[in-house]
Amino acid sequence: VPQLGPQLPPRLTQQPWHLLYSTGRDGFSLRTLYRSGARPDSPALLLIRDTEAQAFGAFSASPIRSSSGFYGTGETFLFSFCPELKVFRWTGRNDFFLKGDVNLLMVGGGSGRFGLWLDGDLHHGGSQPCETFDNETLSHREEFCIQDLEMWGLA
Repeated sequence: VPQLGPQLPPRLTQQPWHLLYSTGRDGFSLRTLYRSGARPDSPALLLIRDTEAQAFGAFSASPIRSSSGFYGTGETFLFSFCPELKVFRWTGRNDFFLKGDVNLLMVGGGSGRFGLWLDGDLHHGGSQPCETFDNETLSHREEFCIQDLEMWGLA
């Protein structure tokens, strides 16, 4: 998390971050993640470690929530620690920042590919290069199994 500080919007760098959701504490459920992050106007930081010990995630200036369409802002970005921090920012090509329902959370998209997706039980996910962020695959594989997931937000 300290490595991500300089990548965040300047207005957020001095704010206290708190753990809102953790699979270790709260179980593996996208519904529970949405409920835990239901703080209006709070940005969200998703941190994921897969079963191959790769760490990556997403930042959203908007709360992560269930939605019927895409939402979010150009401050949204994806990142990976494979092996050092790489940040993938908005390209401006589309506005497919975040979209989620009880079965799937998607971050970034275009041409049927998602920068990051997580299934409803938070056991499986995937990452592909996408138009929104022009990112690399965040994990070693396009589909991965989640070992740990945390969501952090402002107090």
